[in-house]
Amino acid sequence: MLGASILTLIGDTELLVENYRGILEYTQECILLQGKHTRIRIEGCCLKIVYYTNEDMKIAGKITGVRYL
Repeated sequence: MLGASILTLIGDTELLVENYRGILEYTQECILLQGKHTRIRIEGCCLKIVYYTNEDMKIAGKITGVRYL
């Protein structure tokens, strides 16, 4: 699907996100992102955004769940 978000989970400690539109919520337990067609909720502990650009981002921490809302 053109413009869909692409998520690459590396173990349970790193997540690479491509094609997102914005950050809606950012805490150490939850990061909520707006994609083109859906919202993406990343849950865990000690979560942090390592880097982000207009096109992609890297999230690190103990990731316990990824949900599409």
